[in-house]
Amino acid sequence: MSTLAESVTDRGQLASVPRDAATHRHPAWRILFVHRDAAEVARCLHELNRAQFPVSADIATNPGQVAELLDARPYDVVVAECPGSDREGAQALGLVCDTKKHIPFIFLTETLQRETVAELTMKGAADCVEKDRIGRLPLAIRRALDERSLRDERDRAEKDLRHSEARYHALVTNLAYGVCRCSPKGTFLSVNQALVAMLGYSSREEFLAVNLACDIFQDPDRRAQLLGQPGDGEQTDPLETEWKRKDGSIVKVRLSGREVSLGHGEHDSYEIIVEDVTKQRLLEEHLRLQAARDPLTGLSNYRRLADVLDAEIKRSERTGREFALLLFDMDGLKRINDHHGHLVGSQALCRLADVLGNCSRSIDTAARFGGDEFALILPETGVQAAHHVARRIRQSLANDGQEPRLSLSLGIATYPEDGRTIETLLHAADCALYKMKGEQSHPLSVGSSR
Repeated sequence: MSTLAESVTDRGQLASVPRDAATHRHPAWRILFVHRDAAEVARCLHELNRAQFPVSADIATNPGQVAELLDARPYDVVVAECPGSDREGAQALGLVCDTKKHIPFIFLTETLQRETVAELTMKGAADCVEKDRIGRLPLAIRRALDERSLRDERDRAEKDLRHSEARYHALVTNLAYGVCRCSPKGTFLSVNQALVAMLGYSSREEFLAVNLACDIFQDPDRRAQLLGQPGDGEQTDPLETEWKRKDGSIVKVRLSGREVSLGHGEHDSYEIIVEDVTKQRLLEEHLRLQAARDPLTGLSNYRRLADVLDAEIKRSERTGREFALLLFDMDGLKRINDHHGHLVGSQALCRLADVLGNCSRSIDTAARFGGDEFALILPETGVQAAHHVARRIRQSLANDGQEPRLSLSLGIATYPEDGRTIETLLHAADCALYKMKGEQSHPLSVGSSR
């Protein structure tokens, strides 16, 4: 066994000249020559050099060397002398076929009958080149390499198709996900049983008659989001929408799709995976509410109160309209806890929460500020209207018909007169509340920051 560096380089016959980058961007092709005549190999390399065919080559002179080299290095092409009486070329071909690497095999032959060429081709040879027409060798190698490239590409495409079909079959038979195919206009073409059951239909045929996806495909932005095609290179979130079940109830679904093409440069249909996220979204909403609610009274907590105050300040800055903040403190809660027990004290706090809810508009926000303190935000409300609401709340609590009877102290602050930040508004209302406590006013009197 010898390499070309040992066998022919010293005679200046090794051709390893790269072709022009515009016509060939591949590095040197690795060729294994199975030949006992180094001069014949040198002739082959000379022709490849003349054709600007970049080559890195090794020589093996017997089947043992062929097996060793095939084991040690990757080859793009094997070029061998035509099998004679010793059948070494045929053995080399068998070794190449046994590797399952699909390496193109080219024979260098004397003048042969067509039957012999056909026999060699049937055994796996890519081509036969006559020695007196050695100039045809570069063309034969290129053709063999092109055929191999096409075969590899076809094999990859078939593998991808099998994978895609297996994935689609797995999804279609998976009861956790709905899967459907749609036309480019959004009309359903096929659907799995999971999606039929998810939307409450009795059969696939009944489901295929509805047009739930048409509006998505008619909206370019939603269609791009469905297919995961974000604009300006930005990340896109999965598309979520609401579909109606057969009974008219709403199901929230998350959709992801892909284009399916059968060729001809057109997208014949779209494959959509449908996930029911209704329970997930309800749970998230429940957790959001829990995070913003006082667990005893169900009113907003301090965190929610701060968020609403911040939003009202920003809105009032835009609109120039005032809003009011009311702070309430339940009188004598410690006395109630000491004489009637903490359960009755907790019930008293809930009684106040009920009154705040009943005396508020839908745009108002009632919150438990902490302990026995409560707050009420009144959007687009001035100081006089706030005093009127405060009196109604105190009267409703005092006359709710339950024992023990309850009373409130309170303070009022308005934006922007009493403050322009959350801190200054809370401080102003707090000062007004404790001023009222200090004066021990009549139960129906109301404290304010002014």
